[in-house]
Amino acid sequence: MENKSCYIYTRVSTSMQVDGYSLDAQKDKLRKYAEFQDLEVKGEYCDEGKLGKSVEGRIEFQRMLEDIRSLKDNVDYVLVFKLSRFGRNAADVLNSLQIMQDFGTNLICVEDGIDSSKDSGKLMISVLSAVAEIERENILVQTMEGRKQKAREGKWNGGFAPYGYKLVNGELEIAEDEAEAIRLIFDLYANTDMGANYTAKYLETHNIRKKPRQNGKYPYFTAHLIIKIIDNPVYNGKIAYGRRKTEKVKGTRNEYKQVRSDDYLLVEGIHKAIIDDKLWDKAQRKHKSQVKKYEVVDRLKNQQKHLLSGMIKCPICGAGMYGNKSSKRKKDGTKYKDYYFYGCKHRKLINGHRCTYNKQINEEVLNDAVIEIVTKLVRNKKLLESMKEKIDSKINTTDIDIEIENFQKQLRQLNMSKINLLDDIGALDPEDKHYKAMKSDLNDRLYSIYDKIEDINDLLEEAYATKQTIEKDKITSDNIYEILTNFDVFYQRMNKVEQRKFIELLIDEIQIYKERQPNGQWIKSIKFKLPLLEETLGTYLDKNSQDETVVLMSKVNPTK
Repeated sequence: MENKSCYIYTRVSTSMQVDGYSLDAQKDKLRKYAEFQDLEVKGEYCDEGKLGKSVEGRIEFQRMLEDIRSLKDNVDYVLVFKLSRFGRNAADVLNSLQIMQDFGTNLICVEDGIDSSKDSGKLMISVLSAVAEIERENILVQTMEGRKQKAREGKWNGGFAPYGYKLVNGELEIAEDEAEAIRLIFDLYANTDMGANYTAKYLETHNIRKKPRQNGKYPYFTAHLIIKIIDNPVYNGKIAYGRRKTEKVKGTRNEYKQVRSDDYLLVEGIHKAIIDDKLWDKAQRKHKSQVKKYEVVDRLKNQQKHLLSGMIKCPICGAGMYGNKSSKRKKDGTKYKDYYFYGCKHRKLINGHRCTYNKQINEEVLNDAVIEIVTKLVRNKKLLESMKEKIDSKINTTDIDIEIENFQKQLRQLNMSKINLLDDIGALDPEDKHYKAMKSDLNDRLYSIYDKIEDINDLLEEAYATKQTIEKDKITSDNIYEILTNFDVFYQRMNKVEQRKFIELLIDEIQIYKERQPNGQWIKSIKFKLPLLEETLGTYLDKNSQDETVVLMSKVNPTK
């Protein structure tokens, strides 16, 4: 090799700095080899902490190839410590080697004793590259099997503990300061007519917030999160594995995506349940019925004629009162005019007591009273201007945008660590006396990373759903504002379904008196969803009466 020259290329991931593979160790050995073989070193290239799975992510490697293509130094060889430092993907290794050889440069893997300029060299490189790639895939399979076995034993698979639990020595323990909210969510969802949206609004109304965590600081329980909580068997003392699986993205070489799977492992966990079997089963039955949507369709059909169904709250139990129809018949069987009314269904309450309120309140009376209140309010120009200002100020996605950006950054870091660890495991020397210990350590770290990636993906999905909800609220608020500014015209032109939908968007709840007041009033107060005013307004429904109906204009957060 007299009068010949070379480049030195070194690479090590940030997760792999053990003796024999560190950058300093690689460089020292390659320099000594070049000196021993009388090779002049024309340049050194080093990728530290870069992904080993593909050469595309290695800036210094790409710069070296470009210098070879341009014949900058017209070098004869590239020296690497081991073939795994040159590349881990068989196709990339052979493609890069072919580029080098097209410009008269060969590869020498010092530790492996491989020289591509010799007859057996390129064949050995092809074989070792293919073997390394197969080994990499085997590592993935083994890692997944390890996680599955841990799940079979009822153990938590790692990553972040679900809200309501904390990790103590790798095992789930109930975090009482968080579990209280989980119990309430299941209670409301299973034992009332509330769906995920109204459960989320109830928690917001009663100032029940998520406690900030490392894996999520957004304080609200969104409808999306409510469904995830209801759907998570960990709260029932179970461990589920394989509810998501990784599939390769078609048309790519190294890209994968997560998809949901109906075929998954479900076993009894070693942790304590927050939700007992009875409540869990009841919540699941409701969830399944809502997924099928027949319950929603039936309710819409039945309640289209009832403008205020669910919004009117029973003065005894606080549950929603719903519209009903009564048809009185004559003795000869002919029917009188239908009579529509609102009534409490006497459902079993959360505390186990049954409601005793049996009043049937004429729908027309309550409907007209509410529309009269809204009409009087929207005629107040100062009120509308204030409402517009508050709509604009309330809709802000800054916090959730920061959270999304943070999750995306964490995912990038975790994916880089994952690929580096896979590379490092494949690069271990089976002859090393510490081989088993090092591989076990790296496998444990890889195992943990997969769990964290899955958790962050879930949190990112939740954050996107939250942002979508916020932006949807912005559009809804703007639409309502436009209708309110022309309320007298718009409302009269709506059909009953449209009127119901509009009132649903406008009003959160309506409180009524137990008995009709002397002036004929039933309505005690109305709470609007829009951030109209932070103070209360008095609206007289009867000009000849001094009885005042208080209309709450602040957005669902006064204490009750």
